[in-house]
Amino acid sequence: MAPMGIRLSPLGMAVFCLLGLGVLYHLYSGFLAGRFAFFMLSEPAAGGPETPRGSALAGAVDLRELLAVSVLAAVRGGEEVKRVREGNVLNAKAKGKTREGAEEQLTSGDLLSNRRMFYLLKGAFPAVQINSEERVDTADQETVSWDRSIPEDIKQKIQPKEVPAESVTVWIDPLDATQEYTEDLRQYVTTMVCVAVNGKPVIGVIHKPFSAYTAWAMVDGGSNIKARSSYNEKTPRIIVSRSHAGKVEQVARQTFGNKTVIIPAGGAGYKVLALLDVAEKNQEEADVYIHVTYIKKWDICAGNAVLRALGGHMTTLTGEEISYTGSDGNEGGLIASINMNHKALIEKLPDLEKTSHK
Repeated sequence: MAPMGIRLSPLGMAVFCLLGLGVLYHLYSGFLAGRFAFFMLSEPAAGGPETPRGSALAGAVDLRELLAVSVLAAVRGGEEVKRVREGNVLNAKAKGKTREGAEEQLTSGDLLSNRRMFYLLKGAFPAVQINSEERVDTADQETVSWDRSIPEDIKQKIQPKEVPAESVTVWIDPLDATQEYTEDLRQYVTTMVCVAVNGKPVIGVIHKPFSAYTAWAMVDGGSNIKARSSYNEKTPRIIVSRSHAGKVEQVARQTFGNKTVIIPAGGAGYKVLALLDVAEKNQEEADVYIHVTYIKKWDICAGNAVLRALGGHMTTLTGEEISYTGSDGNEGGLIASINMNHKALIEKLPDLEKTSHK
């Protein structure tokens, strides 16, 4: 007997095909709906808040935003410094001695400025390493917010630039020239913020609390300050620390002659500003800044960044670049200049390096 088979009529075949197409449509339409919903949720709403720069790439930091918050931090810290000094509530005490045996002072101005500056920067950029002159007490934590606004002068001169967060180190000096601060020599006092990328200083902010003057600069970006029109290389005016003026004066006069002018001053920030075009009556002018002993990096990083941005130099006394990673101190002294033959200056002052490690 011949095997029996199943034969479908043309109508049955049509019904079977329609059922198959219905199943496929149901499955595929669900997939498309899911993809469309994901797309819609991923797109920002029209007119909604802009996603902050730095969040688009995991762990990225926008240097323009970091400059803006650094300026704000220096100003906010300066407000605390000024308020404490004018209220005469310094509560000054000794916090230790320098390598030269001089007593280091600590005031309420240092601590309050440090707290304000540190938590403002940390709140805005939590992934960034921040080094400060003063210890941060976690029990005294303060919430200081930043509205992410960028001043117009920074917007006009600086383009956004992202770098990996792990490459960034921020150095804070909440009150530079504390000794002079206790003596009410207000012209020397500054608050400073520096941003280093892979150890190189790229952003510098120097703020003078008692005159509300702020200088800022970014390497390969822009600045609100400039070099002076001329400098005296033959018999330069040399600005030095008030406590080390004698050491520099002896060698400087031997090198440049008896007409060399030595300017004793307080604060590393003030000394760097002395090399630049600062229209303030209490700001002295110098051609070269020299320091012959050990110095902390938060004292000099901001000034180094400003000078680099303007084409100037700050090196050790032997001409080595200063790295702003690792230890918090610089052993090799420093010499800073702008629009001068920096190498020639170093060669004229070989004997100073010998005292910088003492």
